[in-house]
Amino acid sequence: MIEKHHNTLKKRPSLAVLTSGILAGDRITLSKAITLAESTLAEDEAITADLLDAVLPHTGKSLRIGITGVPGVGKSTFIESFGTHITSVGKKLAVLTIDPSSQLTHGSILGDKTRMDSLSKNPLAYIRPSASGSTLGGVAHKTREAMLLCEAAGFDTIIIETVGTGQSETAVKNMVDFFLLLMLAGAGDELQGIKKGIMEMADTLVITKADGDNKKKASQAAADYQHALHLFQQPISGWTAKVLTCSALENQGIDTVWDSILHYENFTKAQGFWERNRRQQNKTWLYECFNNLLQQEVKKSQRLNNEVNVLEKKVEDGSMSAYQAAKDLLYMFRRPLL
Repeated sequence: MIEKHHNTLKKRPSLAVLTSGILAGDRITLSKAITLAESTLAEDEAITADLLDAVLPHTGKSLRIGITGVPGVGKSTFIESFGTHITSVGKKLAVLTIDPSSQLTHGSILGDKTRMDSLSKNPLAYIRPSASGSTLGGVAHKTREAMLLCEAAGFDTIIIETVGTGQSETAVKNMVDFFLLLMLAGAGDELQGIKKGIMEMADTLVITKADGDNKKKASQAAADYQHALHLFQQPISGWTAKVLTCSALENQGIDTVWDSILHYENFTKAQGFWERNRRQQNKTWLYECFNNLLQQEVKKSQRLNNEVNVLEKKVEDGSMSAYQAAKDLLYMFRRPLL
């Protein structure tokens, strides 16, 4: 096992090879770079940090789209049809799909490539599945890094497909330009089927599977949702969210969804919101990285780990509040490590 790990380290691509390969749009190099970014090995994290600095001037020029929806809404089917339309107008598309991980085994199926068979063979599309792990918001731990690497590789449209709406979707909202919420009609009491907060975050709602006998239900659901959106407070972007219907199966309404996104891009850029939002997202990323590094430092110290175990037991049995335990841990962290 030790020899195998040693060989793996020897095969790690150099920073120069990774940088040149990504900027040349080489997909094999891009995949290797994303794998490095997702790694928790110190050596890989160091290379990833240098790599992101090297390619950063070549990022930020893509249109970033977040897509989420209730289970069974047909996200993969929609994205395949939607992605095909995007590539048909000459765009290079990267799809970062997040598969849910088991909280018991931490395993993940990573089956999105098989669910998007046609799109995965499209020369203008790149699909990268990742496991969500224990990260909230239905995004993987290094989704933002993967997005930047895809941008540097020349992909001008990025889709981030989240696990679903069972967890807070704030994480994905904080890394995309446009947030698309997919909904079902005829599933019973639609307006109660999703939290108000998620609807408020959405820039456009799309009622999927608007075909056959379900077409009339989809139109009615769209009207109901549009009425509900009027009751919400106007977002800081100034954009009025739209409710659309589509059928990925029949390829109906897909172009309208794309046109809505382009309209949003033009509107928010003219208002100055697009740039302000990107800047705020970069600031959020700073603190996310800092929090992750802080937790890693705690885990590296045996002394702090021992103290954490003691504090955890006190919090578990109710003899100490979580707040006081956190303050004690902060005090111990500030002390010079022995």
